[in-house]
Amino acid sequence: MISATRSGPSPRAEVARDPAVTARADRAGPGAPPPSPSPSTERYRALVDAHFDFIWRSLRGLGVPAGSADDAAQHVFLIAYQKLEEIAPGRERSFLFGTALGVAANARRAGARRRELCDDDATAAAADGAPDPEQLMEMKQARELLDEVLDAMEDDLRVAFVLFELEGVPTEEISAMLGLAKGTVASRLRRAREEFRAIARRVQARAQHGGGRR
Repeated sequence: MISATRSGPSPRAEVARDPAVTARADRAGPGAPPPSPSPSTERYRALVDAHFDFIWRSLRGLGVPAGSADDAAQHVFLIAYQKLEEIAPGRERSFLFGTALGVAANARRAGARRRELCDDDATAAAADGAPDPEQLMEMKQARELLDEVLDAMEDDLRVAFVLFELEGVPTEEISAMLGLAKGTVASRLRRAREEFRAIARRVQARAQHGGGRR
């Protein structure tokens, strides 16, 4: 699995709040006791606790900029809340990732792909104990390189690469998540690694010669 500089999500108190419980509490007024969580509320909160970080990082890997990743992740979990009864037990991560694919694609089509490295740096610094300027520059350059290479990959190969190489999802689970045969997943991973290395070499060579992004 590739080790890459990836910043983590910001505190997720807002997305972890169940919309229905919040609405009932608002209607009851500030002095009323908090409503008891329903089974669906507890399942939703467990869903967020178990998968929010994975979805946040996946959205980043799929091209959503750091400054938009929190909103995009909340959108994914709002959809999950609305369709909670349709999500079969054990298929939560597959549903969330499939939803994240659509959210990320919409963000790209809307022109939301921007360079927001300052947000990456700030969250990385908070998570890693405030690195010194040299370390911060190295992280910035690594994140910038990773983003550029991923942006240049074919979508199908990028998805497989993000899941396996960046998130460490086993090939069997990727096969189930994407509805693909194991052999197809293995083939995409092989091609994705080849494409990643080829693009990375081109990007690094261009950087060494003073070129910018394509």
